[in-house]
Amino acid sequence: MVVLNYLVNTVFRQPPLFLGLIALLGLLLQKKGLSDTLKGTLKTVIGVIVLMKGVDIIVASINPLAAAFTSLYAIPASEVINPMGMGGFLTEYGSVVGLVMVLSFIVNLLVARFTPIKNIFLTGHIFFWMSFIFVAVGVETGLSGTALTIFATIFLSIYIVVTPALIRPYVREITGNDSFTIGHTCSLFCLIGSWVGKLFGNKEQSTEDLKLPESLDFMRDTTIATGLVMFIVYFVVGLLIGSEARIAAFGGADVFTFSLMQGLTFGAGLTVLLTGVRLMLGEIIPAFRGIAMKLIPGAIPALDCPMIFPYAPNAVLIGFVVSMIASIATIAILAATGSISYAVIPLTVACFFDIAPGAVFANATGGRRGVILTSILGGVVLILLEAWSIPFLQHTVSDFVQAFGGNDFSLWAIISSFFAGLF
Repeated sequence: MVVLNYLVNTVFRQPPLFLGLIALLGLLLQKKGLSDTLKGTLKTVIGVIVLMKGVDIIVASINPLAAAFTSLYAIPASEVINPMGMGGFLTEYGSVVGLVMVLSFIVNLLVARFTPIKNIFLTGHIFFWMSFIFVAVGVETGLSGTALTIFATIFLSIYIVVTPALIRPYVREITGNDSFTIGHTCSLFCLIGSWVGKLFGNKEQSTEDLKLPESLDFMRDTTIATGLVMFIVYFVVGLLIGSEARIAAFGGADVFTFSLMQGLTFGAGLTVLLTGVRLMLGEIIPAFRGIAMKLIPGAIPALDCPMIFPYAPNAVLIGFVVSMIASIATIAILAATGSISYAVIPLTVACFFDIAPGAVFANATGGRRGVILTSILGGVVLILLEAWSIPFLQHTVSDFVQAFGGNDFSLWAIISSFFAGLF
């Protein structure tokens, strides 16, 4: 267990190290020279670090919005019975979570080696938190010991094998090649986007071809466009919630200045993130060919969702803003009709990292119309899944899905709960 805990905490939970080791293995298998091996490994690690710093900047810049929306749509809901919480649960069951991760990764490698499903799940933090969710579902159902480990390993293995394989054809449609797929909790919304786009959209009318007047040509720059849109969102919400709630959510800063800085910080974070994506892809894909050629012929990596952002940055922005509006409207309707009995809060981060990727898929299959329809539907589904999944984790980690659910975390918590009794 000491060795296992070390691996989990220093490798699996550290995406830069995890992907750096994968790149190192691939380069060694290709018998690259010392210089090329070191360069490829270190640039992979640095690329992931840059990507993660971009994510941190984006999350920090949009977190105050969640507090503002909570003030704007206060929900008279009952308290969730949640005696353990995320911290307490990890303290008690962290070693089980790690063991499940290791066993599931071995299953993933065996499946990729001996079956036609060739994707290998490499998004370390999603790997960890999905293991966390399945262990929590098992504990919630009354499982322990070997039964708990087997249950969580089976469902985590199914998840990391099946979901990247399902969206792989649509990733190929976006990128024009088959060098990687996506391994992330956004898979539900990626499938929704692909299907909605095909049924109702027109892929010839891409969000990336939007015609702007010459005077607005500066809006073609992703950093500027996202920054200004977020500035407007912050400013409008800040005016709506009133001075007292605004001070609580935004601090004592002037609403205009605070909104402008948060909006431009968001744009800067997206720029950093995309830089990290390009740096990482430039190294991990060539390095991974060594694994595909030598150990698992035909294998491709399942990577984090920002990998597809550069292919349709306008769709990312539209998906985020529209889904955020749709999700807030859904919360307001549920609150007004008394349809929810648990505290449901806006999932601002999920709108960006789960529904916005789905909008990229929708753009590939259905253009602008697909993006808009997917973003509206995604905002509704996000809140419904958050509300529906809370009872399934009510005595363990319901606080986790309240903050980060509404996506595959919630969906698979519900699905696996129906099978837990078999164990």
